Amino acid sequence: MDLTSPQHNHPGKQGVRECKRQDGEKEDEQIVAEIMERRFFPDHIAYKTWEGFHFAGHEIRITEATDCYGAVVWPSALVLCYFLETNAKQCNLVDKNVIEIGAGTGLVSIVASLLGAFVTATDLPELLGNLQYNILQNTKQKCKHQPCVKELSWGIDLEKNFPRSSYHFDYIMAADVVYHHPFLDELLLTFDHLCKNDTVILWAMKFRLENENRFVDRFQTLFDLEMISNFPSLNIALYKAMRKDRMKARPSKLKV
Repeated sequence: MDLTSPQHNHPGKQGVRECKRQDGEKEDEQIVAEIMERRFFPDHIAYKTWEGFHFAGHEIRITEATDCYGAVVWPSALVLCYFLETNAKQCNLVDKNVIEIGAGTGLVSIVASLLGAFVTATDLPELLGNLQYNILQNTKQKCKHQPCVKELSWGIDLEKNFPRSSYHFDYIMAADVVYHHPFLDELLLTFDHLCKNDTVILWAMKFRLENENRFVDRFQTLFDLEMISNFPSLNIALYKAMRKDRMKARPSKLKV
C-alpha cells in the first residue's frame, strides 16, 4: 500500500492543521486573557466613571464618558498598549516622536509617554478636555517627556496645523479609528500627510463591517502593511505599516 498517495496523506495533513488551529486558539485565549487582566474597575461607585489599567509599571486611571464613542476605552487600545509594553526592546520608544490620531481617552498616548516617548495626542475639539485631563493625571512627573494634546480633525487644515517641514514623527499610532463613520477618506489623507519615509505606523483595528476591509485595501495603495498580531476571539488585528515609496525617496549613500 502506497502511504504517500494523496488519499492517505490527506487525513494526516488535516489532523496537523486541526492541531495547529487548536494551538492557535489556545494561544489567542491566553494572550487575550492576559491583556484583559490589565484592566480593573473601582471598588465603589465614583462621582466620575473611570476604569483602571496596569501598563508600563504604573496604575493608570482613565475617566470615560459612555455617551461618546471617543471617550471610551476600546479593546483595540489595550491590544496596542500590550504590544508597546511587551515589545519595548524591539520597539524602543525612548526619545521617539510619536503622534496618536483619534486618541480618545488617551490610554495609548499615556503608555507611550510612560515608555519614554515624546507624544502628541490628538482628537476632535470636543474630546480634548477629557483627553487632557487623563493625560495630565497619569503622566505628570512620571514621564521623561510631558506629552502634549492637540486638536486634529482628520483631513482639515493638515498643512496649517502640522506643516510637513516642521513635523517629523517616528511613529503614528492609532487604535480603532476605522468604523462606521463618513470620514474614511479624510483619515487616509491624514495618515498620508503625517507619514514620512521612515515613519512607522502602528494600528490596531477591530473588524466589524465591510467598511474596514475596504479601507485596508485602499490603505495598501499607499503603505506596505504587515499584520504583526491577530486576535480572532476579539476580531482585532494589529498592523505595522510604512510608506510604499520610501526606498525610492531615500537619498543615495554613495559618494562621487
